[in-house]
Amino acid sequence: MAARINTSLHNALSLLNPFNTPLNTKPFTCRNSFRFSKKLPFDSQSSSGKRALYCTSSSQETGVDGGETFVLTTPLYYVNAPPHMGSAYTTIAADSIARFQRLLGKKVIFITGTDEHGEKIATSAAANGRNPPEHCDLISQSYRTLWKDLDIAYDKFIRTTDPKHEAIVKEFYARVFANGDIYRADYEGLYCVNCEEYKDEKELLENNCCPVHQMPCVARKEDNYFFALSKYQKPLEEILSQNPRFVQPSYRLNEVQSWIKSGLRDFSISRALVDWGIPVPDDDKQTIYVWFDALLGYISALTEDNKQQNLETAVSLGWPASLHLIGKDILRFHAVYWPAMLMSAGLNLPKMVFGHGFLTKDGMKMGKSLGNTLEPFELVQKFGPDAVRYFFLREVEFGNDGDYSEDRFIKIVNAHLANTIGNLLNRTLGLLKKNCESTLVVDSTIAAEGVPLKDTVEKLVEKARTNYENLSLSSACEAVLEIGNAGNTYMDQRAPWFLFKQGGVSAEEAAKDLVIILEVMRVIAVALSPVAPCLSLRIYSQLGYSHDQFNSITWSDTKWGGLKGGQVMEQANPVFARIELNSEKEEAEKKPKVGKKTGKAKVKVEQTPTIAEA
Repeated sequence: MAARINTSLHNALSLLNPFNTPLNTKPFTCRNSFRFSKKLPFDSQSSSGKRALYCTSSSQETGVDGGETFVLTTPLYYVNAPPHMGSAYTTIAADSIARFQRLLGKKVIFITGTDEHGEKIATSAAANGRNPPEHCDLISQSYRTLWKDLDIAYDKFIRTTDPKHEAIVKEFYARVFANGDIYRADYEGLYCVNCEEYKDEKELLENNCCPVHQMPCVARKEDNYFFALSKYQKPLEEILSQNPRFVQPSYRLNEVQSWIKSGLRDFSISRALVDWGIPVPDDDKQTIYVWFDALLGYISALTEDNKQQNLETAVSLGWPASLHLIGKDILRFHAVYWPAMLMSAGLNLPKMVFGHGFLTKDGMKMGKSLGNTLEPFELVQKFGPDAVRYFFLREVEFGNDGDYSEDRFIKIVNAHLANTIGNLLNRTLGLLKKNCESTLVVDSTIAAEGVPLKDTVEKLVEKARTNYENLSLSSACEAVLEIGNAGNTYMDQRAPWFLFKQGGVSAEEAAKDLVIILEVMRVIAVALSPVAPCLSLRIYSQLGYSHDQFNSITWSDTKWGGLKGGQVMEQANPVFARIELNSEKEEAEKKPKVGKKTGKAKVKVEQTPTIAEA
């Protein structure tokens, strides 16, 4: 990149050093193409870099109730535009992981929120006839609304315009500055407004186009403050070498290692031409770079509202995070910039950064210009939250890119949720009502004595747990579906409807068979609850349990033996309605004929109260 930097030291150091951190003054050797006019006051072997190589924190190990704490985050979503399906996908996955961890008895802190500063947001607000605060309020609320529609049970929602966040950012900035890692310089280079990032010429496409947004970058020259990222090249290499699970999946780790080995360059952490942002301490003519600002939302989110905010308190409430869940397009910020920033501030690193892939539609990249965007609000309104959550988690191998097509969506959801699971429950309850007055004749443990199905279910439950723990969400869904398949096979093989007709001992065995199948359904309800919480609640309710009982389940409830003799089941009522495609004839009856008609999806989704926790 053509760049020219002339450095000058930031003044008033004592005012920005609340931790009284002594500065090292050993010379720094630059590993990139930037040219400095003088040596910088920091040491590449400073203690702060070493101190944060391994993350241990008492607040992270145990919760207030003595249970282990699990902190996970989605990205803080940029509010330049309403939420899209990519944002929804990340959040659905995070919610499923959070629900599973709660089932294990952990104290979960699930953080999401919105990133609300920067040039792009100010531009978007103006284009829509609003000022930045009004625009941010509107779009941030649209995320909350979508999360409610998708049954997202987050614990913390942080906005980077929150006063408590600004206080944490300024304190963190002061700590990094006190460590000698911030300096002032003139910078000239090619800037992508959409990425809000200066680009290296070698990574650009023809006509200096950004490879992410396919738009030309613009030449800019600014007087900015810089973070000494190159200082942390060696520590970052050591982290990835000694802890390869820090970045997952493994192929994302390879990407990050390649970036680091190519040589890290210091990056600008302020903008002189952007008014909509947090002012740089002691320099109100500059605002803090949006990424240096937004990444700290993972820490500021831990603080309580209406209480004194400081970095030390925030960290004590749950840092470091157990898992950062992100899209692969922001991997560099989370796996390179963020760890270096934390090391500079002497804070522990998150335990894992997981970068998942992109979504396509009908095999094509989605875009407004192509007219093939996938709107999450429309999708959940059309098919309901359970269908949307299940399809994307089951059909997309977590970490890889995944594709959506409506035909595939309908086939998968109908086959798995309506048929394999829903129909099995419906016909079993129907037989129980007809032949046993909806009452279980014996405990499920006794009914399953000597029945291989019990062992099969137990093995599949363990398989599902292992896959949930490994973030293999698609495989976890598959394991639960296998339980349903095993239940259907048992039903077909045993044919209890025929045994009831025979009467006597055969009818007694048939009644036990129904107990066994309903116990299978109970196990499915628990094991599938991280993915499809409302569907699981409907199943549990038809098995005679209350909402409170469902909300208090744990993973140990997947153990065989929950259903007891004498327990009364509810009346059979489809827990998941099939999605039907209207025929051309039906469509024609509703509308005047104008050219050829195509089938449209129609589904009736039962309304179920949102579950706060499962």
